[in-house]
Amino acid sequence: MTADLETVAFRMVMNSGQADEYRRRHDGIWPELAAELRARGVVDYRIFLDPETGHLFAVMTRRKNHALESLPQTDVMQRWWAMMVDIMQTNPDGSPTQISLAEMFVLQGHSPQ
Repeated sequence: MTADLETVAFRMVMNSGQADEYRRRHDGIWPELAAELRARGVVDYRIFLDPETGHLFAVMTRRKNHALESLPQTDVMQRWWAMMVDIMQTNPDGSPTQISLAEMFVLQGHSPQ
């Protein structure tokens, strides 16, 4: 990873029985939301599901000088949250509840040949 990037991870909770709907909605992510994420510094964003618990584990690589703190004020983010509120645990403002995850191990570089 380059020096100007950082990776963060967090956990969210999907409501029971909503895996197919969650995937369907994300497979159809709005181009304007994807563009906002990229414009604000997101380089890579992946979300994984633990099907036994409904926990979603997100891993995001972003520029260190990102501008994600202003994303919640955008119309597109507000609309996305409103669309997702019925299938996951959310805060009173509609944002998904998130618990930051502590980095415990990193393997970087290439394997010896």
